[in-house]
Amino acid sequence: MTDARIESELRTALSRVIDPEIRKPITELDMIGAISVESGAATIDLRLTIVGCPAADTIERDVRAAAATVADVTALDLRVGVMSREQRDALTARLKGTRTSQFGTDSLTRILCVTSGKGGVGKSSLTANLAVALARRGLSVGLMDADVHGFSIPGLLGIPGEKPTRVGELILPPVAHDVKVISIGMFTEPGTAVSWRGPMLHRTIQQFLTDVFFGDLDVLLIDLPPGTGDVAISLGQLLPQAEVLVVTTPQAAAADVAERSALVARQTGQTVVGVVENMAGLVQPDGTVLHLFGEGGGEAVAGRLGVPLLASVPLSMALREGGDNGMPVVLADPEDPAAVALDALAATLGTRERGLAGRRLGLSVT
Repeated sequence: MTDARIESELRTALSRVIDPEIRKPITELDMIGAISVESGAATIDLRLTIVGCPAADTIERDVRAAAATVADVTALDLRVGVMSREQRDALTARLKGTRTSQFGTDSLTRILCVTSGKGGVGKSSLTANLAVALARRGLSVGLMDADVHGFSIPGLLGIPGEKPTRVGELILPPVAHDVKVISIGMFTEPGTAVSWRGPMLHRTIQQFLTDVFFGDLDVLLIDLPPGTGDVAISLGQLLPQAEVLVVTTPQAAAADVAERSALVARQTGQTVVGVVENMAGLVQPDGTVLHLFGEGGGEAVAGRLGVPLLASVPLSMALREGGDNGMPVVLADPEDPAAVALDALAATLGTRERGLAGRRLGLSVT
């Protein structure tokens, strides 16, 4: 094989190396510079996006492995450097594109806001598990923790200490269980509290939607804070095309409050797609069911809103333990009744394929 042919096959092999944070081929990201081959000895220039790139070891290992698949490469000199500011600016501009938001009304990403009227109904646990269950079905999933004051998603997914990577003006979200995750908790020090009023909350949510690079998602889940306050209103303004999933417990008091969060979503133009009842009956060893939080709350809310009851998730020790351990129950114990119910919910919500129907294409007649 000629040196020119080896060089061509090296570029082809390197096109299969994926940046673990951006989730695109490193050749497409201009991370591969010059490649030269002389008598079978290859020299490859690898340009990392930033100094101290957390994925550096993984990328270098994968580049070496890819080069090893090319026949007649007798030696490899991998020269690792960092992009210049101009190269990095060009990369971020290309990734960000011309839109002010990657989730504008022309986006094909399905956006699901998970809301509840009150706290303590297990909304965040359901959201985290639903995100992982959707990812297990082969969908590209992002999860935004919009509960700024009471963030819990990083801990529920086992990444409480993870920090996003900054490339220029872009923020690359950490990945947990194949889900891209962003939370204000990733920007705060342990043991500190966030005490912001409306304008700061609005700016934070807006920045999450514009500066965090999620890439091409099938589904973006947003874990809203309980109630009908500033964040719910901001998201209604920023994402009027979003769909809303209402979480309640079977208890009548919780169901009445949950209905209010759905009504606010509708007032902002969002669509309520269904209700999920959490903390339903606990099955006993003898087969009987213990209804600690009553019965019928989910059905009552769904009936009053005129939407389906999409799932009834039973009380589960495994679900609670998975949240404490950072290992979602849909992965840790997929046979658990709560995991089965959540996987069925993911199957229901994940069946709608992305398409262009009803979307503005931005075309004009010439």
